[in-house]
Amino acid sequence: MGTPAGNPPTAADIEEIAAQAFETIPAMLRKHATNILIYVEDFPSGAILREMALESPYDLLGLYQGVPISARSISDVHHDFDMITLYRRPLLDYWLEKNERLEDVVRYVLIHEVGHHFGFSDDDMDNIEDGG
Repeated sequence: MGTPAGNPPTAADIEEIAAQAFETIPAMLRKHATNILIYVEDFPSGAILREMALESPYDLLGLYQGVPISARSISDVHHDFDMITLYRRPLLDYWLEKNERLEDVVRYVLIHEVGHHFGFSDDDMDNIEDGG
């Protein structure tokens, strides 16, 4: 999806884009991220906004929630699923502002959130994405 024409992409549209984008992320991330659930919501909740001290719900494009692999122990019992939530309205706002392909924006956010599953920093993920 290039620039918008007609109705804005729905949550289902973003989920489909994310599923396709997941298949294109670097294999070193994808092969160890098979149990991550991906959701799309319009905005982060008030609790997340407060917890992250965000000034606006548009400040967050995606969020990884779970225990990063780097922080797990063999003796840990993992009860919850790891989740990535993509926030539709902030993604669309960013997409319009930057005039990039929506697929590229979703893929970039997805790579960074999957990277958080591994405990990587944003700089680590930029290097992985750049092939470094």
